[in-house]
Amino acid sequence: MDSCVIPLRHGGLSLVQTTDFFYPLVEDPYMMGRIACANVLSDLYAMGITECDNMLMLLSVSQSMSEKEREKVTPLMIKGFRDAAEEGGTAVTGGQTVVNPWIIIGGVATVVCQQNEFIMPDNAVVGDVLVLTKPLGTQVAANAHQWLDNPEKWNKIKMVVSREEVELAYQEAMFNMATLNRTAAGLMHTFNAHAATDITGFGILGHSQNLAKQQKNEVSFVIHNLPIIAKMAAISKASGRFGLLQGTSAETSGGLLICLPREQAARFCSEIKSSKYGEGHQAWIVGIVEKGNRTARIIDKPRIIEVLPRGATAAALAPDNSNAASEPSL
Repeated sequence: MDSCVIPLRHGGLSLVQTTDFFYPLVEDPYMMGRIACANVLSDLYAMGITECDNMLMLLSVSQSMSEKEREKVTPLMIKGFRDAAEEGGTAVTGGQTVVNPWIIIGGVATVVCQQNEFIMPDNAVVGDVLVLTKPLGTQVAANAHQWLDNPEKWNKIKMVVSREEVELAYQEAMFNMATLNRTAAGLMHTFNAHAATDITGFGILGHSQNLAKQQKNEVSFVIHNLPIIAKMAAISKASGRFGLLQGTSAETSGGLLICLPREQAARFCSEIKSSKYGEGHQAWIVGIVEKGNRTARIIDKPRIIEVLPRGATAAALAPDNSNAASEPSL
């Protein structure tokens, strides 16, 4: 599971805890701090938990950085992490900082809660619908942005994407990764979610398979639609890397994949986009739950939903395929 759930000795309470850390994948230290915090909290949100009692920060500073670089970069990463924690209604009260060959940032999130505050990820039933709350393609966008300065790699993809499109996709990916899944976690309760996980390092297929294995009922997940940051599918194909269309491309701080009753899914997608939750929340119906042997698969030719970066004009980025509706047919 995404978090450990440990029953406590005291009256019906459970300790729910998770930890995660990784290496920088964006250039902005402040945004990297925000993304790292969002990624840690996401494991709680995948359990439908919206409150976090405490966070610790894990930080390693690279020994290859100069003193001046450390003094600039480290406070920005810490500020980004703290700001995201504050946005999530929690606080960083401690942690550990070390010097290391590489920069690493992550943390621990802990909450004590009652049974009704979390949703165990094992109750999917036949007929449920799978909903995804962030577009795929973060790893492709981050790598493509690095390739702008690498002629050998850029030459492989320049026929399918412009420099401006890569910049827009990178900014979109960074914004999405730094967005908390807290709103989606709250709506899991409103719309009676049966199970969920967050999409990170194993890609949408890997995490779907992990979630399917946890189910009490004999079900399987079938994914028909892949919402992907615009142009990232073309880059994945042209580069021959990532496996984005196969569902194996790693994501960082990705969206929640939620099993919802069929009659609730479209309403969930509509509700999460409401302005009362702030800017930037999205959701798409991506698949179904059918009778099966606890496996997950993507159909041979999934529908690719090109998700336009904010700030991009439809004509500039997707003349043939504008951003599809949130409730595509299956």
